[in-house]
Amino acid sequence: MVIELPEKVKYVIDTLMDAGYEAYAVGGCIRDSILGRKPEDWDITTSANPMQVKNLFRRTIDTGIQHGTVTVMLEKEGFEVTTYRIDGEYEDGRHPKKVVFTSNLIEDLKRRDFTINAMAYNEKDGLVDAFCGIEDLEKKVIRCVGNPEERFQEDALRMMRAVRFAAQLGFSIEKNTKRAIVELAGNLSKVSAERIQVELVKLLVSNHPEEFMTAYETGLTKVFLPEFDAMIKTPQNNKHHCYNVGEHTIEAVKNSPQDKILRLTMLLHDVAKPVCKSVDEQGIYHFYGHPAKGAEMAKDILRRLKFDNDTIRKVTALIKHHDDMPSLEPVAIRRAIHKTGLEQYPALFAVKRADTMGKNLYKRDEKLAYIAEYQRMYEEILEKGQCLTLKDLAVTGKDLLAAGVKPGKEVGNILDQMLSHVLEYPEDNQKEILMKRIKN
Repeated sequence: MVIELPEKVKYVIDTLMDAGYEAYAVGGCIRDSILGRKPEDWDITTSANPMQVKNLFRRTIDTGIQHGTVTVMLEKEGFEVTTYRIDGEYEDGRHPKKVVFTSNLIEDLKRRDFTINAMAYNEKDGLVDAFCGIEDLEKKVIRCVGNPEERFQEDALRMMRAVRFAAQLGFSIEKNTKRAIVELAGNLSKVSAERIQVELVKLLVSNHPEEFMTAYETGLTKVFLPEFDAMIKTPQNNKHHCYNVGEHTIEAVKNSPQDKILRLTMLLHDVAKPVCKSVDEQGIYHFYGHPAKGAEMAKDILRRLKFDNDTIRKVTALIKHHDDMPSLEPVAIRRAIHKTGLEQYPALFAVKRADTMGKNLYKRDEKLAYIAEYQRMYEEILEKGQCLTLKDLAVTGKDLLAAGVKPGKEVGNILDQMLSHVLEYPEDNQKEILMKRIKN
C-alpha cells in the first residue's frame, strides 16, 4: 500500500532517518489517507528522543516534552514529533504516572486507543499494521487495541472518542469495545469538561449525529448530559409528535445543517420539556413555557461544559425563540425580528425547519410553507432597508438633546417610542418626520 505523504512530512521523516533513527507518520493521518479523507494534521513517531529531535531541526517548540512530544516548525506549519513510548500506570483515568521512552515501534502502537489509529507508515517500510487496523477499516468497526477495559481505564475520554469516530466515519463500535464502555461509562466523570466538549461538538457536526444515541445507550450521557436521559424518558402524546422528546431531538439534529451553533441548538431546544410537561383532561401532553425555560437550562448546561460566551449567547437565543409564530404581516414580522434580535437570522429558519422535520407528518407541508413565507418576508424587509433596531433609527440621542430634551431616561423612552412607531410605519423613519412627532 502506497500513501502519498506531503513534502514537509517526508522531509521530517527523512531527516530523522538520515540521522540513523526510525520515523513514521502515525495515527489518524494514516487512517484518513487510507479512507481517502484529507488528514487534518500529520503526526510523526520516532525512535529519537526529544533532545535528539530538537538537535536536528532549526525551529522546534516543546509542546509536551515530558511526554516525548516536540513540534517541528517548517515555515509556519507545525508537525508533532513524538518519541516511541510506553505509558506507565494511569492513576486518574487521564494521565500516565510516568512515560518510558522505548526504541520499539510496536510497543508504542500498542498503547494507542483504536486499531484504526494504530497504524504507521514511511516510504521505506510501507504500512506497519500490527493490530489489524486495515481489516477493521474494511469491516467499518471501531475496536480497541488489545484489552478495551485497559484502554478505557487509561483514558476515559476514549469512550467518547469511540462514539465520535463511529459518527464521523459511519462505523459501528465492536461488541467487546461497546461492552467495556457500558461497564466503565461512570469513569467519564474524571475527564475535564473541556475535553468532553471537544468530542461532543465533533460528534454533533459529523455526518452521523444520530450516533449520539450510542452515547445514551452506553451510559455516557448520564455523566455529561443527564438532561438528555430525562428527554428520552418523556413521551409526547400529542398530534404533532411521533417520537419521545429525546428521539425527536435526534431527528431534529439530523435535519439541521452541519454547524456547531445549529446542532447544539437542536440538541437542547426541547431540554425543558420534561420539567414543563402537563397533561389535559383528554390525556394530551403540553409543554407550556419550554422555550424560555429551555434557554435557561441550556445556559447552565453549556456553562457546565465550558462553552464560550458567544456560543452560549447564540444557542440560548435560538432556543428561546424557536417556537415563536408571528403572524405573516409585515408589521408583525418586523416586530418579531426586533424582539428576537437580527443576529439570530437566518439561523432561526434552519432551526424551525429542523424542528418541523423531527415531528410527524401532521400539517408538515403547511408548517414548512409558513417558515418559507416568514423567511421571504424577512428577506424583503432587509432588501428594503427598513428600520429594525435603534441604530437604524433616523434620529439619535444627540438629536433629541439638541432639540431640548433633558438628558436621562426620557431620551431612551422617546427613542423606544420612535422605534415602536417606525416598526409599524417604516416609511416614517426620516429625521424630519420623527422630530415633528416630538414637537406635536
